Amino acid sequence: MAKFFINQAKQYAAARPNYPIQLFEVIASKTPCHDLAWDVGTGSGQASRSLAGIYKNVIATDTSSKQLEFAAKLPNVRYELTPPVMSLSEVEQLVAPESSVDLVTVAQALHWFDLPTFYSNVKHVLKKPDGVFAAWCYTNPEVNAAVDEVFRRFYKEKLGPYWDKARRLVEDGYKGIEFPFEKIMDESTESQTFPVRFVTEREMGIEEFLTYLRSSSAYQTAKDKGVELLTAEMEGEFVGSWREDGEEKKVVRFPIYLLIGRVGGDRV
Repeated sequence: MAKFFINQAKQYAAARPNYPIQLFEVIASKTPCHDLAWDVGTGSGQASRSLAGIYKNVIATDTSSKQLEFAAKLPNVRYELTPPVMSLSEVEQLVAPESSVDLVTVAQALHWFDLPTFYSNVKHVLKKPDGVFAAWCYTNPEVNAAVDEVFRRFYKEKLGPYWDKARRLVEDGYKGIEFPFEKIMDESTESQTFPVRFVTEREMGIEEFLTYLRSSSAYQTAKDKGVELLTAEMEGEFVGSWREDGEEKKVVRFPIYLLIGRVGGDRV
């Protein structure tokens, strides 16, 4: 996973959307204690920043040192560089002891993980039975009819051949991903389905939007193979569609899909 995001870490930090406060309020409402959260695959810290405002302490881990360079330094957030797969002893050494964590989160990264090993680690560190695991992804941006039409074509024809197969799990809103926890539904959200649906918004200009496109793993994979997907012609199509309504800045919407559940088991 890390190799996809090392080269474009700065772009990732600059252009990726933040997550709505409602998402964290819903998640935090499900954990009886707010002592310790572990944010896995933290990247440049979009989720850990919000968690730090709710939980006394946050451990934020990633496999990319380059990504962690761009993460916000906060007094109650400890960043750790970890191997892609950790044994239970490594988890206890680098993260936290058994049954000591209130919440484990994964934002836009679960589809990259070795799930059987990772889930074993999560169940090891979560408090029993009320510790909560929450993972979410966001799908493709929505701007307006003109921009969205160009994006759909770019996504299918240009990015399509370079996506890792794990991207399918994101496109499906995590509906097909393994989830061995006691599912939690929430009545306060707009959707009563599972995964639970939210929306995040970010105001962008065209350059920010193009930077977002360049931050994807598919774009980086193509670039590593010597292929430039955002050619001058392709950029021109995006710029033309962006300018159609005469508004320089636009609100870009990203649908979010949340998996959330309790670890269960006997109290420790």
